[in-house]
Amino acid sequence: MAESKTAHSPLVTYFSMISLLTLCPPFVILLWYTMVHSDGSILKTLDYLRQHGMKGFVEIWPRPTATAWKIIAAYAAFEAILQLLLPGKIVRGPISPAGNQPVYKANGMAAYAVTLITYLCLWWFGIFNPLVVYDHLGEIFSALIFGSLVFCIFLYIKGHLAPSSTDSGSCGNIIIDFYWGMELYPRIGKHFDIKVFTNCRFGMMSWAVLAVTYCIKQYEENGTVTDSMLVNTILMLVYVTKFFWWEAGYWNTMDIAHDRAGFYICWGCLVWVPSIYTSPGMYLVNHPVNLGTQLALSILVAGILCIYINYDCDRQRQEFRRTNGKCQVWGKAPSKIVASHTTTSGETKTSLLLTSGWWGLSRHFHYVPEILGAFFWTVPALFNHFLPYFYVIFLTILLFDRAKRDDDRCRSKYGKYWKLYCEKVPNRIIPGVY
Repeated sequence: MAESKTAHSPLVTYFSMISLLTLCPPFVILLWYTMVHSDGSILKTLDYLRQHGMKGFVEIWPRPTATAWKIIAAYAAFEAILQLLLPGKIVRGPISPAGNQPVYKANGMAAYAVTLITYLCLWWFGIFNPLVVYDHLGEIFSALIFGSLVFCIFLYIKGHLAPSSTDSGSCGNIIIDFYWGMELYPRIGKHFDIKVFTNCRFGMMSWAVLAVTYCIKQYEENGTVTDSMLVNTILMLVYVTKFFWWEAGYWNTMDIAHDRAGFYICWGCLVWVPSIYTSPGMYLVNHPVNLGTQLALSILVAGILCIYINYDCDRQRQEFRRTNGKCQVWGKAPSKIVASHTTTSGETKTSLLLTSGWWGLSRHFHYVPEILGAFFWTVPALFNHFLPYFYVIFLTILLFDRAKRDDDRCRSKYGKYWKLYCEKVPNRIIPGVY
């Protein structure tokens, strides 16, 4: 737990926690309202709020409806069933500080394919129209905000009363416990992993489902889909496909292996990912842009290249770890540092730190193509409004903060070996700059 809090001073930590707890929910509604009802213009929304004040804000906040709850419940139940029942290879996660090793069923790619095929078939055969999702989007986001808050309270209580493993505990502060979470690997029963559900099967899956929804909405409204919407949708789907293809690798990352299941991760994945990460597509629904074939293809190719490099960075490190350093990195034996660390139980373990290939350029080089990929699926919106670029800016801040937290955690874990690693790979994210 301390890992998450050492990156900043206590004052900054408390300020950021309280700010996110209080400001993120209303921001989700304001972003939706601005995209859908204010022509994407922040100035229009601000002008409305200046004229009507708090009463006006309460009036534009959609009330969760029965339709919204039904859509969320059906979707969540469908994804939970796929997570439990679809076959998949058994994968072991990293050993935790308390010595626990989670076991997962890697069926994310199958669940992803079944979800998109089912959604498109429901539309194609007239069983369910995705326009219902778009037309009730504000109500859905509102229901998610409140429902996910209740879910986070459940996680807090569960962490106190019925933790799933010894990787749990309280720091003695209710706000920190609620925000960062009580449990590292919470489960319902033996097989249903809560973080895999919230982060992957609900959050990331909803990104793809909403990207398709926005595309269908534009088609149903205009009888055609603009090249800008196609580029945006294709790039987001390529990114999400890459995520599920690599899902077992994601289970080794900070989100799963180090950050506990609290408001920060779980509310973020249940609410922030569907609403904010998809927002460039939400904007393009009512703001069709014709890029022209040459520009559209150029953006598409550049975006796919960035997503591929992001994938190859993770693949390279995963292969290095899988083979215990006995592999080729860019055609030659990898450069590495053999680092030892002591677990909380007093056991000494050895880790290999890769210092060549993509990981020789900077300690978190994979964040560079990830940010650029987000830019390329947003740039089809052009530059008439600032709001579509909020996700790119947010992602940049998030990843720079995550890089700092990860560096602090590794410095604490590896000590002198991390210092040696930083001397060999001096840049944190951007080679030669930062």
